[in-house]
Amino acid sequence: MAEIKNENREWYLFDAKDFTLGRLSTEIANIIRGKGKTIFRNNQDVGVYVVVINADKIALTGDKENQKVYHRHTGYLGHLKTTSLSEMRKTKPEFIIKHAVLGMLPKNKLRDDFVSRLKIYNNNKHPHQNVKFKNQE
Repeated sequence: MAEIKNENREWYLFDAKDFTLGRLSTEIANIIRGKGKTIFRNNQDVGVYVVVINADKIALTGDKENQKVYHRHTGYLGHLKTTSLSEMRKTKPEFIIKHAVLGMLPKNKLRDDFVSRLKIYNNNKHPHQNVKFKNQE
């Protein structure tokens, strides 16, 4: 089996203002897993790094801005907290994309490795300026 080192991984850059949430998330999930590669294996991590910019400008269809809610639980009885997507966009816009991508990744031991290579930023500025992105060649 081929083993992929972190030094040999490719980098992709996505601008979220050009995409809707679901279409961007499926593309990111497939690229992070490495499904387009010839050496793809379900039990190996052969994916790439993905940088997403302008996370606060992601487009949504329908009335999801008002209807979609995120739930979290504090651990105490009766303390289920709900936050609407419009509130989440103001406070943590990178969470919206990360949550959608997490739902599309397999629920196994490799999931944390996949998510660690996903970098999401709210604006155009990111600390990966010296990296050569594959989809911008």
